[in-house]
Amino acid sequence: MKTGQRIIAKIEPRFSPFLLLIGRSPIDRYGVFAGETIPRNQRVIEYTGERITNRAAVRRFRRILRSGRRRRFYFSVLSRRWIIDGSLGGTGAELINHSCDPNLFRRRIAGHIFYYSRKRIRSGEELSVDYRYSKDTVRCKCRCGSPKCRGTINLK
Repeated sequence: MKTGQRIIAKIEPRFSPFLLLIGRSPIDRYGVFAGETIPRNQRVIEYTGERITNRAAVRRFRRILRSGRRRRFYFSVLSRRWIIDGSLGGTGAELINHSCDPNLFRRRIAGHIFYYSRKRIRSGEELSVDYRYSKDTVRCKCRCGSPKCRGTINLK
């Protein structure tokens, strides 16, 4: 986190063993930042929210598109049938931004989604994960700024 950058909120400790802070992000609006050094291969945070069917997620997404307003959605795929909507009951993990060269990776374990550290993350560093949107879905431009950026959040 850059010096002087405003901290918006903290993530509740029961969802992460590490101090995580929410603040303004150079990638997109808000992001999650390490409040302390996080070692490699550690469980960082659980992605929670309302568990809905894939069909319900499609309906919600279409409703968002039809509204005409630029609204964000926070869906994470749990299985072929289930999606977690982080906008309802999320832990703050839904604010972790995309990067083509992320410092986190996701694991699905017993019906839960967890983010783990891919490498050592220094205090103040923004957490990021590769969203890996399907190449068949709506194309989203990437703003990660990484030298490894592929230009889109979608897979090529």
